[in-house]
This record gives sequence, structure tokens and C-alpha cells, in this order.
Amino acid sequence: MKITSIGADISDNDTSCSRELIASLEASIPGLLDAGAESAALTNITGDDVVISAFVEDDMLETVNRAIVEILRDSSESLGDLEGISDEPDGAGEGISYAEAAVRQDRYPDAVILAFDTYGGEDFVADVANSAIAAARGMDGVTDVSQEIRPGVREIPGVGYVSDKTDDPVVAATIEDIESVGVAAGAMLGAALGHKNVHLVRRGSPSYVIPGSVIVSATAFLNGNLIDLAVPFEERTRILRVL
Repeated sequence: MKITSIGADISDNDTSCSRELIASLEASIPGLLDAGAESAALTNITGDDVVISAFVEDDMLETVNRAIVEILRDSSESLGDLEGISDEPDGAGEGISYAEAAVRQDRYPDAVILAFDTYGGEDFVADVANSAIAAARGMDGVTDVSQEIRPGVREIPGVGYVSDKTDDPVVAATIEDIESVGVAAGAMLGAALGHKNVHLVRRGSPSYVIPGSVIVSATAFLNGNLIDLAVPFEERTRILRVL
């Protein structure tokens, strides 16, 4: 089994997602179960980007990926990143973002998903995402983490090819046990937020930051249930007042 996460900018503006767009996407999610997903959700809403994630058996990965892209296309206010998908590497353009990670057979399907949004395509976002990936890789309690952001054309199983101009990456890490969710998410967020001009936002927040900045949302997708991790981490990182 794997988690697959596909992110796209399909909003009609550059800073946020409308309520109508979100409602349309959420209403379409049950169709992914019909396509073969074990569970699925609109996991991240970050500025003008959305991420749909699904837990899926390996042999259904391509089918479910195609179904996710169809939902994005059918609900889109603007084709945006969908126009960058190509059937051949030579035609790949700025397109959707993709992450996948393996789930161990005897574990519940649990994952932490980070989604990034840039206002002006800030190129340092790849370094930010790769820091989060490196922080999770090899950790106790982490089963697998999605591949690093690398230069060059990328193939998305069942969908096609996108170029390295894709600038709003998604990171997914699968978790061995529920007690490890906070540890893994904390390490990943700490690595990302350690970069300059990176801001943690709640799911659904608009990109109201000074250009030159990156925002990141973080969710836990636990056996089909969704938790916005910005909320507990906001409380967890408050400085205790000493009287």
C-alpha cells in the first residue's frame, strides 16, 4: 500500500481558494473510493494550492492518480497547473506536484503531509521541502518518505510528465505508529521553518505574506481521519511564561 498526494493550483486567483472550489473538491472525494482508494481526503489547502491524498494498494496507484487529476480538472476554476501535464517528457511544463510513500503491510495507513505555496515561484522552496524530507528519512517511527525535489522532468504514475518548474511541492511521510506522528511532524516542520521566510499556516489560510516568502501547511492523515497540525503545534511552541 502507498499514500499518494497530488497538489495543484486550480484557483482563479493567486492567494487563496474559494469556498466554492473547496466544496466542489470535497464533494468529489468519495469518487476516489469507487476508483479503488482505501481512503481519501482533501488533505491540504495552502494559499491557492490544494492537495488530494489517498491510501491505495500498489496495483491501483495509476488508476487512483488519474481519478485525482480528473477531480482537479472537473472542479477547477482555472486549469493552472493541469496544463503542464504532458504524455511525453518533451512536452512537460509547470504542472502538478506529486508525492508518494509506502505503507508497511502490518501498519495502519497513517501519514504526515506538508504542502508548500509560493507567491512568486520562489526557487528556494525546493531546498525547504528537501530539508523536511531529509529530517524524516531514517527516523525511528517513519516507514517511508517521498522522494527529494530534483532537477529534471518527473513522471507521475498513471498521469504523465511535469517539468521541474513545478514550484509548490508536496512532501509525504508514512508513520509506523500513532505515537510517532508528533515526533516526525515536529522534525519535518522544524527543518522547514528553520529556513528564512518560511511560515506555518493553518489549512485553508490565504497566502497573505510579503512576496519572497513561502507558506507551509501540515496535516496528519490517520486511518482516513484528517488533523490540521498547525493548530496543536501553535500551542506546543508557545513559550512558557516564568513569573
